[in-house]
Amino acid sequence: MRKELRLLSKRIVDIVLSILITLILSPLFFLVAILVKLTSKGPVFFRHARVGKNEVPFQMWKFRTMTHESDQIGPGLTEPGDSRISGVGKLLRRLSLDELPQLFNVMLGEMSLVGPRPEIPEIVQTYSPQQKKALSIRPGITGLSQISGRDDLPIDIKLNLEVEYVETVSMGLDFKILLKTIPTIINARGNRY
Repeated sequence: MRKELRLLSKRIVDIVLSILITLILSPLFFLVAILVKLTSKGPVFFRHARVGKNEVPFQMWKFRTMTHESDQIGPGLTEPGDSRISGVGKLLRRLSLDELPQLFNVMLGEMSLVGPRPEIPEIVQTYSPQQKKALSIRPGITGLSQISGRDDLPIDIKLNLEVEYVETVSMGLDFKILLKTIPTIINARGNRY
């Protein structure tokens, strides 16, 4: 019962904070949308299939950082220096601004502000039973692996951190992670772009 109450209070905080953050950052949303539209052809937003809570698939929203139809000219996952990433896209990725539309996923109940990062179905298929524990709660925009090294960490270590988070989830831990996310983004720590 206690865990259900914690998850309910977490959901309420997610809704309130995601709406508040979206309102406060709406001028930034608008500016990023204009930059994406002015610097490359195609839509402003990009949706990508991810696996959420209880292995339910969902479409995760991002600002588009790659050239239009780039999925047709290369692999689905990008590497540093990938020529398909636009100039503005590099900046958005470095500052993690491409992730802002995921606030809509939070409002829709598909994601949380804090939780295990959602992965693509092909990666989730390789999870061990222990690693699948990371899929027992809503995935997050940020999480323990994000503040512990992000792209610098091997997938196994990331997943160990995600499972550790699931086993110790609390509002206090969420606020610590949210506070540590800000300097992690500013310093681009663990961000390969």
